[in-house]
Amino acid sequence: MQHPFRTPLALGALSLCLLLPLTAGGSAARRHAPAAETSASRHAAPALPADIAQRPIAGNITIARPDFGREMPAEVNKKLIGEVAFRLAPAYDLPLLPDEAAPETVSILGPAEATQEQMAAFIRRRNPQPKLACTVEEIVRYYYAEAGREGIRPDVALCQALKETGFFAYGGDVLPAQNNFCGLGTTGGGVRGAKFATPELGVRAHIQHLLAYASSEPPVAPIIDPRYDLIVREHPDIHGRITRWTGLNGVWAVPGKTYGQDILRLWAAAKAPDGSDASLAAAEAKVRQAPDDASAYLYRGIVYEKRGDLARAAQDFAAAASLAPHDLAARYDLALTAAKLGETKDALTLYDELRDEHPDFAPAAYNRGLLQLADGRYSEAIDDFRRALNANPQSAAAQNAIAVSELRLKDYPAAWAALERAAQINNADFDVLANQILFAACLKTPQKNAKSKAKAKRRRQ
Repeated sequence: MQHPFRTPLALGALSLCLLLPLTAGGSAARRHAPAAETSASRHAAPALPADIAQRPIAGNITIARPDFGREMPAEVNKKLIGEVAFRLAPAYDLPLLPDEAAPETVSILGPAEATQEQMAAFIRRRNPQPKLACTVEEIVRYYYAEAGREGIRPDVALCQALKETGFFAYGGDVLPAQNNFCGLGTTGGGVRGAKFATPELGVRAHIQHLLAYASSEPPVAPIIDPRYDLIVREHPDIHGRITRWTGLNGVWAVPGKTYGQDILRLWAAAKAPDGSDASLAAAEAKVRQAPDDASAYLYRGIVYEKRGDLARAAQDFAAAASLAPHDLAARYDLALTAAKLGETKDALTLYDELRDEHPDFAPAAYNRGLLQLADGRYSEAIDDFRRALNANPQSAAAQNAIAVSELRLKDYPAAWAALERAAQINNADFDVLANQILFAACLKTPQKNAKSKAKAKRRRQ
C-alpha cells in the first residue's frame, strides 16, 4: 500500500517547500487587525463553525487541498522532521501612523498639512505625464496661493481636483484645455462645463466655488466662479453651511455617497510619511513647529525608518513615547525598531508594556511570540500566539505559529491538530498548506509504522 502522502504530487510539493526558507521575522507588510482578547489556556482551541474550511477565500476562489485529517495518522520520523524548516508568517513590521482625525470632522477651512513638495511628488507618482498647461509645481503653487488666501485647506482642495480629473488625466466630459479642475458646470451627457483662460484662473474658480459652500463671507479675490452667485442666491440651504468635506456628499457630486471620504483618502495618501526628501523636509517642519507634539516625532521617525536610518527612527519614537507615555503607536513603533536593530531584550520589554496597556492589540502579541520562539522559549511563544489568536480569531498565521511551536516542543499530535485548525481558519494560507505537506511527508510509512510498533512491543516483553 502506498503511503497517502508519498505520492509524486506530495513529494513535488515537499521539494518546493524545502526550497523556501523559514521566516521568523521578515519584512513583508501585514495589516493590523486587533480585536477583543481574553485569556486562554495553552491548548484551548477557538470555537470555529464546522463549515469554515469550505468557505471561499478571496471572493469565490477556494484551494483544492488534501484532507489531512484531524488526527495524526502515523508515527513521526523524528530524524527527518528534525531537519525540516517549517514556515512562519513574518512579523508585523509596518509602523503605526499618528491617529488621523475622523473624516466627518475634517473642515474645508484650515491650513495645509502636506507640503507643496509632497503634493507635487504625489501627483507625479500617480501620473508622470499630467495633461496640464503648466508644470506640476505651478499647479500646486496656484492651489496653495489661492486656497491660502481664502482660508481653505489647499492640500485637500488639490486632492479634490485630483479626484475630479483623475490626477489630471481627464477622460470624461471636461477637456484639459478648459482648465476646469473641479467639474464646474458639468452635468453629464457631454456637457463640457466652464472654461478658464489659464490654470491659475481655473484654480481660483475652484476655490471660490468651495468657499460658496463653506463660508458666508465673499471671496477676497474678484469673483470669477460662474456659479458662485447661483449658490448664494438660490441655495441658502447650502451657502456657508457645508463646512466639512464629507458634507459635500450628494451635494457637490450626485449621488456621491462617499465623495468627501474619497477626497480625504487621497489626502491621507499624499501626506503619508515615506522615505523621500520631500517627506523628510515635511517631517522636519512638523518637529520645528510643534516640538512638544508626540505625533511630530512619530511622523519623522517613520520617515527615518523608511529611509533605513533605524537609529534616528528609534530616537524619534523614544521621544514620542516620552511625550505620550501611553500612546500605542509610539511604543509599538519603538518595539519594531528595537527588534530590527537586534535589541531583542528592549523589544520584549516594550512588548510587555504593550501587553499590559493594550492587551487586545494582536500584532504586538504575534511579534512577541516570534521573538520568544527564536530564543527557544516555545511555551512562552505559544502563550503569545494564543493571545494574538484570541485578539483576532481569524488569524491563520497565529494558529500556524502555535503549530510550529508545538513542533519545536516535539508534541507532534498537538502540532498536527493545530495545523488542522489553522487550515479551518484559512484554507488558502500557503504557509499552513506547506507545513501540512511537510509534516505529512515526515510520517512513517505503514510498513515502518508496523515495524516500530512490533519493536516497541518486544521491548515491553
